[in-house]
Amino acid sequence: MAGNANNFALLLDLAKEGSSEKRRELLRQITDVFLADPPERTDRESQLFDEIIGAVAADLETQVRIELARKVAVSNVPVHRTARRLAMDVIEVARPVIEHSKALSEADLLEVIKVKSQDHMLAVTKRPDIGENVSSALVAKGEDRVVVSLLENRTAKMDRETYQRVAERAEVNPVLHAPFVRNASVPLDMLNNVYLKVEHDLRREIMRKFHGVSPAELEAALEASRNHLSSAYGALPEDYQAAKDQLAAMEKRGALAPPVLVQLLRENKRTAFLLAFAQLVDIEFDLGRRLVEGKDIDALAMLCRGAGFDRGLFVTLCISIMNDGGGLSKAEKYGQLYEQVPVAAAQRALRFWKVRAKGTGAKAA
Repeated sequence: MAGNANNFALLLDLAKEGSSEKRRELLRQITDVFLADPPERTDRESQLFDEIIGAVAADLETQVRIELARKVAVSNVPVHRTARRLAMDVIEVARPVIEHSKALSEADLLEVIKVKSQDHMLAVTKRPDIGENVSSALVAKGEDRVVVSLLENRTAKMDRETYQRVAERAEVNPVLHAPFVRNASVPLDMLNNVYLKVEHDLRREIMRKFHGVSPAELEAALEASRNHLSSAYGALPEDYQAAKDQLAAMEKRGALAPPVLVQLLRENKRTAFLLAFAQLVDIEFDLGRRLVEGKDIDALAMLCRGAGFDRGLFVTLCISIMNDGGGLSKAEKYGQLYEQVPVAAAQRALRFWKVRAKGTGAKAA
């Protein structure tokens, strides 16, 4: 009991003390006692400690506040008022409390995001078990470095709408590509949407995720994709209708098969080739045109592999599309690239392209 009385007296002394040096020493004595584990104090003492420390913290020197923040950050004592005040301080003081203190509520974190700096938001992303509301606020207000850190936090929870906003940012911002693709909880259909934007190695990672997905997960992702269709439309080529009529005639006589693609390229019937390719792999015309004109061999390999084209046909198409010479060495390179695409993963990925193609057709109608 005597110890508790002494602690209570120290708190009162701290509240009355005017000297900064004496206040600093008193603070150290009190925090060593009150923030220690296991706690040995009454509820009233804990409440009084929180009220007084929270009130005097703003008058302390920065270095003293930093020392206090470090102690509060790792303490299990419910000092909500003190923790909140420190979290709203300059980042050097706020960082340890924001990153670790259990005394901060979700409302406190949302307030930090609303009114404080990007560095404060970055500190929030380091917390364990971030909830969906906090993640949503971070994505809405945070710079890319904040979103990257959030994606790299394996315990952070994000709802589909938040992932969608990140996916839209990732399509135009390469710094988000790797953390977005490597986040284990990103919906499959959103990974598919960024496939065309990311580099070779990240495309391989996406394909590995498709390879390991269960049929139930795939169906759920496909349903989500149907409900979130998004396509970019460009002006159609002048010979589009003539090429479409040509393909209809070929199909009527049973001549529309993968080998005809090489013939169309050699005859320089570009639009007819693009239409035939899109129809044979079952994707939208605009997407196929963008892949071919962009010479996106990785994506073409995935589509051709998923559609069951043989290796020789794919190699011939690549040589014609790239038009960069190279002879046998390039042919071998394209062939190896084709073989590296897992068939099952390509077929799963292709199902998303087909969903997009059907959605586009429905919109066009």
